[in-house]
Order: sequence, then C-alpha cells, then structure tokens
Amino acid sequence: MNEPCREDIVILGGGLAGLTLSLQLRQRLPEIGITVLEKQRHPVKVAAHKVGESSVEIAANYFDTVLGLEEHMTRNQLKKFGFRFFFSEGRDDIDGVTELGASRYLATPSYQVDRGIFENYLAERAAGLGVRFIDGCTVRDITTSSGTEPHHIVYSRDTYGQDSLSASWLVDASGRAGLLKRKFGLAEANAHDCNAAWFRVATRLNVDDWSANDAWRNQCEPRARWLSTNHLVGAGYWVWLIPLSSGSHSVGIVAEERTHPFETINSFERSMEWLRAHQPRVARELEDKRGLLQDFIAFRRFSYGCRKLYSGDRWAITGDAGLFLDPFYSPGGDFNAISNTYETDLIARELGGEPCGPRAKIYEQFLRNLYESMMKIYKHQYGIFGNPRVLPVKVLWDYTYYWGVLCQIFFQRRLTDLAALTALRPELTGAMALNAAMQPFLRQWSGQSRRDNPAVMLDQASLGWFAELNRGLRDRLDDGQFRLRVRNTTAQLAALAGQVTQSACAECPGLDASAVNTLLPKSGARGNGSMLFDAA
Repeated sequence: MNEPCREDIVILGGGLAGLTLSLQLRQRLPEIGITVLEKQRHPVKVAAHKVGESSVEIAANYFDTVLGLEEHMTRNQLKKFGFRFFFSEGRDDIDGVTELGASRYLATPSYQVDRGIFENYLAERAAGLGVRFIDGCTVRDITTSSGTEPHHIVYSRDTYGQDSLSASWLVDASGRAGLLKRKFGLAEANAHDCNAAWFRVATRLNVDDWSANDAWRNQCEPRARWLSTNHLVGAGYWVWLIPLSSGSHSVGIVAEERTHPFETINSFERSMEWLRAHQPRVARELEDKRGLLQDFIAFRRFSYGCRKLYSGDRWAITGDAGLFLDPFYSPGGDFNAISNTYETDLIARELGGEPCGPRAKIYEQFLRNLYESMMKIYKHQYGIFGNPRVLPVKVLWDYTYYWGVLCQIFFQRRLTDLAALTALRPELTGAMALNAAMQPFLRQWSGQSRRDNPAVMLDQASLGWFAELNRGLRDRLDDGQFRLRVRNTTAQLAALAGQVTQSACAECPGLDASAVNTLLPKSGARGNGSMLFDAA
C-alpha cells in the first residue's frame, strides 16, 4: 500500500448527496483538494434504483440555482407538474374520485430526477472541476482523529489492491450503508413504523390516458397529469407514480405496518396482488408490462434518525447516511441541500482558521429541530390519507408550513445567518409549536369527519394566496424584507390554522381544538376571506 495521499476533504460516497456536496465545496473553496470515493462503477445505468426521484422546491432550487445546474435540469430531467392526489382506493375510475392538485404549473419549479442520468452528469462535472472521483472502490477502514491530526481512510478498488488517503475533513455520504454511523454507533430508531416497496418499468404510465372523458382531461393545462408525482391514496398507505426522463416510470407502495404489513408487499408478485386489491387501475396498467420490469426492492421501517451529524473533530454525515423521514412529500433532496450547506460553511470556516465546534452544535440543533418538526407531519398520520375531506386540508397546511417557513430561510440564503434566525426565533418556534398542535387535530378530525368522495378536482392553483406563496419564493429580499416576510407568512399560517379549526368544529362539534387555539393570536387569527377549498 502506498503512502497515504493527503486531501483537504474526503467524501465517502459519490451518489447524489456526496457529489452535490463536492460541487458546493468547489464553488466556495476553489483551491482545496477534494476526493470522492464511490462504491459503484461509473457510468451507472439510467433509471438507477435509488429512492429520491421526486424533488420539491428546496432541492430544486439547490440544483438549478445554488449549484448552477439549471441547463441540465431543464434539458435532461422532467419539469414536475407538482404533487397530485387521487382518492382511488378500490376504484378503477380515476376520473370518478376526488383529485387534489394544480390545474397549471405554479411559478417555482421542481423536477422529476432520473438518478442515473443525474449522478453520471454530476460525477463528470465534479471531475471537470478538479474533484478527484474514484469509483468502483470499497472503504475498508476509517480512523478518525481529533485536534489537528488528519483522518485516515483505507480503500480497495477492484483488482488494484488497497490504497489510503488522509484528510483534514471527512464527510460520510454513503447512504444507507452509514459508514460513520455504524463506526460510532449513532443509529437512532424512531416511532414511524412504515415500509416501502418500489420498482421501475421501462415504459411510460400515462394517467391522462386512464379516462376517455375530455372534460376531465381538459381540467389541466398542459394535459400532462403524468408529469406530476401522482399519489394514489387510501387509509394507511399511498402509491407513487413518478416519470423519469429516460422513459421509465417509478412505482412505489408506502404503507404503515399495522394496516398493511410488510409481508403483503415485499415481492413484486405480492405487490401486484396488493395493488389489485387497493389500486386496481394501477394493477391493470402494469399487468401486460411485466416483461418491462427493471428492478424491485423493499425496505422494512425505512425511517430512521442519527444521534450526531456534525462534529467539532472535523467530520460530518450528510444525506441518507444520517437521517431519513418519509417519501410522501419528497423531503430527501431538501435535507441533502440543507445539510450540505451547513457542512460547506463549517468546512470553509474551519479551513479559514475558525474553530468549527460551536457552529457545528448550532447547525446540528437546527437540523434536528427540523427533522423532529417534519416528522410530526408523517408519524401516526397515515390514517388520514384515505380521507378525501381531511387530507386536502392537511396538504394545504403542510405546504403552507413548508413554503412559508422553511423555504423562506433556504431561498433567501439565511440558513447560516445566525443573527437573522435569532431575531426570528419567536416566529419560528411559534410555527413549529403550531404545526405540532395541528397534526393531532387533523388526525382527530379525520376520525370524525364525513368521507364523501365526489368526482371533483380541488385545484390548488385556484387558491390565489397559495399560488402567491409559491411565487414569492422567487423574490430576492434584503434583511429587513426577509424578516417581514417570515413574520407575514407565519401570521398567514396562524390564519389558516384558525380557519381549519373553525371549519372542522362546525362539521364535527365534538372536536377539541384547544391545543391549537391557545397558540393563535387573540384576534385576527382567521384572516380575511376563505383560505380553504369551497368543497372542503
């Protein structure tokens, strides 16, 4: 084995998280040495079997604007037609059930990402910018150090034997392998007991062709529902349909264990049997496409945490190597973007002579608060998914919380602005507390509400305030405008909470809204004009 090569940064894992981190680091620190060690041989196949194909606004902005990849995203990936939900449990007539989605594209883009195409491009771009990318290698040993001593990594590559590296900084982006998590015993379970199975077929699944009703088809402009991340929902589960630019389509089943046990979906044949019972239109569409099946995988209890992510001893964990929530709102890319931004800032400051320990603790706490707050959106909430009355309101709430709070911080580049975040602490902690109270209230309402499922489209684009909240993400704000924006959007969140509780309690007088109402302003919490769908 040769003498170890010394680098400033070694990234363990050259998937989405590791490669985007290398590009962000190269932007911030153009002269440093970066090595990425990746287990898979490149180029990887298109329609790569990885979760995380559907991006939402933070991840999309990270890709196209922060990293400057807009040309690739618009030319080589698919522009996503938002999220779309069909309450189609046991139904074959997708045009005969309640649909939630937008009739047109909203202003701020997101993308459907073919991970194989994207990661091949990222690896080439990183290498072109001077990042040392070593593929087809396996990490054999990691020795971490404290103080100013370098970390040491031993790896092997195919038949070339072992080699070694030393690095000032070590970042684990190894995905579910979790190299540093396993080394330090950092794995942390949570109470979100859900499983997933998914596969790809080498053809397009076009939901627009599932009905001959022109009136239904013409509700959307463009007539391209297939470009959405389509959720077909029922009590305790949802099914995803995600198109890929390679021409393949991704199909997934995500279900809570207590209502849909893992053993009912953990093979392709069992998944097909399950789909015939719960989403027969999907099963019928797939039946004659068995020969086009590209892959299949199933995960039991896919959600997990991590006890430590950033260390003052110059190591960090990013992407799925650390935390994973739930794919329902596609937050994986968002957490990559946020975590990579924190790690880039920590590394830049430390290499510039500033101790990184104090900021590492602050950034870790922020990310952990975000993880715990977002977990409340998913944990114990799967029972709501089959309710055409309550889930559309929950989606409005969840997206107002996301666009109005978290997206504002990311889009305005304030993630590392401790002064701005400290000044807004009352609003941010208040929004988190309100979300924590709203989620069990929505669950309570779902247990008592009526469950009408009319053939109607609940058009998010028709809600002017909702479309404007999305559009406003593209504004560029100075410090004063940013603080005012967050105060306004958190007030908007409170107004929505007031209207939801008022509407729900009018329908179901026995509901207890006290936990929510105690967090609302004494007056004006319900705002001016309805923020809800007429049908809701």
